[in-house]
Amino acid sequence: MVKIAFLLLLVGLGWAAADLGDVTGLEHSGAYLLLSSLLLAVGLYGSTHGIDRTEARQHGKLILLAVTVGVLLKAAFIAGVMYIVTGDPRAMILAIAVAQIDPLSVAAVMADNRLSSRAKTILGAWSSFDDPVTVILAFYAVSLTRPAEGGLTLSYLADLGLNALFAAAAYGVWRLIRKAPPLLSYLAAATAVLSAAWSSLMLGVATAGLYLRMPDSRWLARAVTAAFALSAFLMGLLLVGGASLMKGILLGLAAFAAQMLAALVLTHGLPVTDRVHLGLAQQNGITAVILAVAFEREFAGFVGVIAPAIVTVNLIYVVANRIADRWGPLRPLPSSLE
Repeated sequence: MVKIAFLLLLVGLGWAAADLGDVTGLEHSGAYLLLSSLLLAVGLYGSTHGIDRTEARQHGKLILLAVTVGVLLKAAFIAGVMYIVTGDPRAMILAIAVAQIDPLSVAAVMADNRLSSRAKTILGAWSSFDDPVTVILAFYAVSLTRPAEGGLTLSYLADLGLNALFAAAAYGVWRLIRKAPPLLSYLAAATAVLSAAWSSLMLGVATAGLYLRMPDSRWLARAVTAAFALSAFLMGLLLVGGASLMKGILLGLAAFAAQMLAALVLTHGLPVTDRVHLGLAQQNGITAVILAVAFEREFAGFVGVIAPAIVTVNLIYVVANRIADRWGPLRPLPSSLE
């Protein structure tokens, strides 16, 4: 509860700063978009950096299904609920914007012993890779609302190709410096994150985090914590133009329910405790903020729906997991057994 209170405090401070400073038109600021992209790149890199590659390979099929079938299943469910209840023609875009699990939030709770090591690996990979997949899917979906410009499929494949080239380049750098002094590893990681933020190649930097690793990850952990706090403040800045509370709350409820549905379908065969906690793992943050800011130019009032949805999802996350923790069979594991 302290964490959600801290989140709400930062959101409130952001809103107050925007209101007192008469901040308007923030969504049209190139500097804001670049900063948001940098926060996302830090979160993506931080999440994949901590993934146990050996254990991830053991659950490779589940992780692949989660970031492909899972994303589409969640988006379709959320969009269906939103369109049936509100009739909003933006339903699919709104759904995609919140269909991912925020990697900054996940990275911040990885020390929590409510998750087994298996569930942490799955959730870490899920949140890291469904983020870039969602970003690419979202921009592809928005392009469907406009006249074709050079071929949508070609543009989509080109974006995937650029991400693959980025990941390959990062791998090549890692091969060259893996036995070099540690300073080069830090410089390479920082360069990868900054380059991904500048070029919006989020799938590439998420992949790079699997092998381009720092000898000491404490600085990365601090960067992720700072990025999470700053993203909450930036979220508050978005609320200065007003919010569609009821529609946002409905979107948040649908997003959380969609994660439960996806986890139920995709985690068959895992222990019940892991299935429940993965089902209650939905959190939204900077990725949804970035998409809200980007799409505000295309769809007026987009930010006003996404912002309360993010707060709703994170509040439900705290309450639902607190209830699960009090239920005997799902209580957090003792540290000695983790």
